[in-house]
Amino acid sequence: MASASAFSATKFTQPFSLNGTTSRSHEKHQSFFDPLRTAPSSSSFLGSTRKLRLSSASKSKLLANPNRRSAVVAVSDVVKEKKVKSTTNLLITKEEGLEVYEDMILGRAFEDMCAQMYYRGKMFGFVHLYNGQEAVSTGFIKLLKREDSVVSTYRDHVHALSKGVPARAVMSELFGKTTGCCRGQGGSMHMFSKEHNLIGGFAFIGEGIPVATGAAFSSKYRREVLKEADCDHVTLAFFGDGTCNNGQFFECLNMAALWKLPIVFVVENNLWAIGMSHVRATSDPEIWKKGPAFGMPGVHVDGMDVLKVREVAKEAIGRARRGEGPTLVECETYRFRGHSLADPDELRDPAEKAHYAARDPITALKKYMIENSLASEAELKAIEKKIDEVVEEAVEFADESPHPSRSQLLENVFADPKGFGIGPDGRYRCEDPKFTEGTACV
Repeated sequence: MASASAFSATKFTQPFSLNGTTSRSHEKHQSFFDPLRTAPSSSSFLGSTRKLRLSSASKSKLLANPNRRSAVVAVSDVVKEKKVKSTTNLLITKEEGLEVYEDMILGRAFEDMCAQMYYRGKMFGFVHLYNGQEAVSTGFIKLLKREDSVVSTYRDHVHALSKGVPARAVMSELFGKTTGCCRGQGGSMHMFSKEHNLIGGFAFIGEGIPVATGAAFSSKYRREVLKEADCDHVTLAFFGDGTCNNGQFFECLNMAALWKLPIVFVVENNLWAIGMSHVRATSDPEIWKKGPAFGMPGVHVDGMDVLKVREVAKEAIGRARRGEGPTLVECETYRFRGHSLADPDELRDPAEKAHYAARDPITALKKYMIENSLASEAELKAIEKKIDEVVEEAVEFADESPHPSRSQLLENVFADPKGFGIGPDGRYRCEDPKFTEGTACV
């Protein structure tokens, strides 16, 4: 592991490397996708560039500055170096591999079941599925301690599962039942669990980043001001590429770097902000470069490879836990379904979707584990069967659970747990029979 000084945020003008070095050569490392051309099929690093049409003015603007794209530290090079130093030449142990595989299978099977239940009328509102992005959630969250916090987006089911929230509690929440992790009041986009330090689930893009920054500040305050020596808790803030043009993102990067907060900003760049291609919406599509601009390391990693994600996550989380400050990690990934289950997904090029489907992160991990004798086909099939049973049981549990009572509508709205305060007679206003007179029946 590199020394602390090697990762001093003030020294970064290039993205940080896990081995403490930075790259200055375009030839030696993979570069970010170029919007003016389609990357070769041999590259493990392709962006959403197919059929992208740029105006002549746009092309001239991009070509006018040939040095706009600086070198990217390729995680594959870091992985190669790690393999050389390792006595086993493996990036993961059997126990770790089975845990990672099970978590990814759980995420995929759960989301596939959500699609079935949504179309059967068991879920309502918008439901955003995570299929294809499992390497990011598993790669980061399974490295956390229970006390560490996760702040998610509206695409939050799998983050909740990776953090340890039971599948039945997540499914019940999606069904709007009292046994859900938010007693049926949060729904798909607002998963929360105090027990598991899952702080949300946020429907609007960017609104979770300040909350995550506050959670990281709380950890630092408890350690440095309240002198809780064992408080080395880390916060992960997940968000998408579309969020990275919002003001909250930049404000929080600034505060986190200024105060050296124990937070990792994880960009799940799935290349599309609903129906807007990332390279058409951002003046500089290399999101990781915004980290060094604020004095923190910035990294780009192949988000379709859980082993590469884990290598980056280990160092970023370790830096935060050691008090060395925040890291911005851009994971280039891809969602296999539309933006939500209401999205017919007609805007993305079928060839692009087929390309990323062929790079399925679960299939890749399975292949790696079998080829390296970390697990047999029978062991992995047993995990898949186990997860199928877990998801089926979650659906049965959710379907049989009761709906919330009408009185629950007034709870968790105001500081008063029963809603609307206390009347002059000292009783809760909602207990007055006349309180709801004239209101519509819910």
